[in-house]
Amino acid sequence: MTFFVKNLQAVDGLISNLYKDISVEEMTKKITELFKLQGYKVIDQQFGNLILEKGSRTKRLILVAFTTYYKFSVTMMQGNENELTVNVFQQSSGMSGGLIGMNQIKTELKRLNFIFSNI
Repeated sequence: MTFFVKNLQAVDGLISNLYKDISVEEMTKKITELFKLQGYKVIDQQFGNLILEKGSRTKRLILVAFTTYYKFSVTMMQGNENELTVNVFQQSSGMSGGLIGMNQIKTELKRLNFIFSNI
């Protein structure tokens, strides 16, 4: 069962989606399970706030675009009528990987938009 209702905003560095009939705890669990399977390290900071990190920042600085490093923050806000807004923010610019690295971040953000719209 998908809980996704609609994409509120998808601009450079931000994804904002609306979900229905799911709590913050359930969404946190779903995101954690889904992204751990994809190789992300998921850090649960507090109620409704997550950090998704994949790769090594140090390797990215040394090997430039030959390795990947992604970092995104996820915030969840419970709305009225069983609605949940999930925002995904880009936390790394990809500048350490040059133009290739910046393009990798944009591509990964598009991929995340697709994944989050299928939850």
